[in-house]
Amino acid sequence: MNKIFLIMQREFMTRVRKKSFIIITLLSPIFFAAIAVLPTYLASLEVTEERTVAVVDNTKDYIDVIPSTEYIKISYITDTPAEKVKENLDETGYYALLVIDSTSTPFQPALTIYSQKQPSIDVMQHLENTLEKEIENRKLKSYNIDNLDKILADVKTDVSIKSIKVSKTGEEKESNTLIAMAIAYIMSFLMYMMVLITGNQVMQGVIEEKSSRVVEVIISSVKPFQMMTGKILGMASVSLLQIFIWVVMTAALAGAGINIISEKMSPKVATEQVQTMAQSNPQIAQAQEQAVNAAENEGMSFLNALKNQNFPLLIGGFIFYFLFGYLLYAAMFAAVGSAVESITDTQQLTLPITMPLILAILVMISGIKSPDGPLAFWFSMIPFTSPVIMLTRLPFGVPTWQLALSAALLVGTFFLIIWLAAKIYRVGILMYGKKYSWKEMIKWISYKG
Repeated sequence: MNKIFLIMQREFMTRVRKKSFIIITLLSPIFFAAIAVLPTYLASLEVTEERTVAVVDNTKDYIDVIPSTEYIKISYITDTPAEKVKENLDETGYYALLVIDSTSTPFQPALTIYSQKQPSIDVMQHLENTLEKEIENRKLKSYNIDNLDKILADVKTDVSIKSIKVSKTGEEKESNTLIAMAIAYIMSFLMYMMVLITGNQVMQGVIEEKSSRVVEVIISSVKPFQMMTGKILGMASVSLLQIFIWVVMTAALAGAGINIISEKMSPKVATEQVQTMAQSNPQIAQAQEQAVNAAENEGMSFLNALKNQNFPLLIGGFIFYFLFGYLLYAAMFAAVGSAVESITDTQQLTLPITMPLILAILVMISGIKSPDGPLAFWFSMIPFTSPVIMLTRLPFGVPTWQLALSAALLVGTFFLIIWLAAKIYRVGILMYGKKYSWKEMIKWISYKG
């Protein structure tokens, strides 16, 4: 046991002192935090460039229907033909020209927008949304219903289902399916990446030592099993340290970024937008105000649901399944590494090892949609896929007996695999010039001594 610890310590110190480890460990959280924060930040950016859209309405039915906003100005042109405006678009300085064709029907306008470059999405949405609302209102008014505006205001409804999880003891906690899905996806995909990357690192380390003949010196002092176990545990320690640093730094960076964006997207902005819109269309303004209030309520509900996640179980489950999932696959990768003499020889041997992980990623998509379905259940029990699929199910809640059974099967399979891998490693690590194959490696398992 002492020799296993010494090899584990050597593996750990060798790897954490490498510049590549330090750089990747420190820079990766910046990348992870950017992935978490950047989409929200980009979505919060508002184009502040003022653009003027000229509108030529050949039907005269939509004059002054489209309002200007703070950055999108609408200019109706009545004294110049559309063709002439289009020809001089560059000289006039208009961002775009919207032409409402004379073939338009009262409820179906024929619209064409001309511009020197592709119009931005906010301009297109403003034009389309405004005209859609206007036509909807006109259609409703064509039914000659009394008090239509009041009826429309009354029937305007936002439906939001509040999700509550009830424990067996009757305790109620607010939950959110989208949060559970996001956590399931992140944890499962991270597990897949970590197991695959670290398993390959173990295999490469074994091949390097075998190629340099360093292993022959070490084997003279320790048993092959002790060497393989120490190497795998050393790599596991390095990976756990790396994950810990990543989680802490990513949480700190992402938290700081989200706080900055939250302050920028204050309710004041939304209120100003509602006030601006109220000047042009009270009905739309009322609907917008309701939407803002609903968004604020949903935001609070989202935070409550996030706080109610069982993080101790999620973190504990992640560490357990990473540890034994990694050990399981690392043992197989180490066995393969001991059987070959160069990294180019590993392709045909590693494919059967990586196939269960690839299959698990495919099942993960189904597992997120139906975490209690038979497909997700069975794959969360199979030890070669359970490290990924059980993490997919965990945020949705898993019965204790299923969790215990899955964990027991994983641990039991790990001991079986490491026993078999050690037998292959014992023979393969000192084998040179021998043709390698799965059939040959199975023979090595039966060797005694």
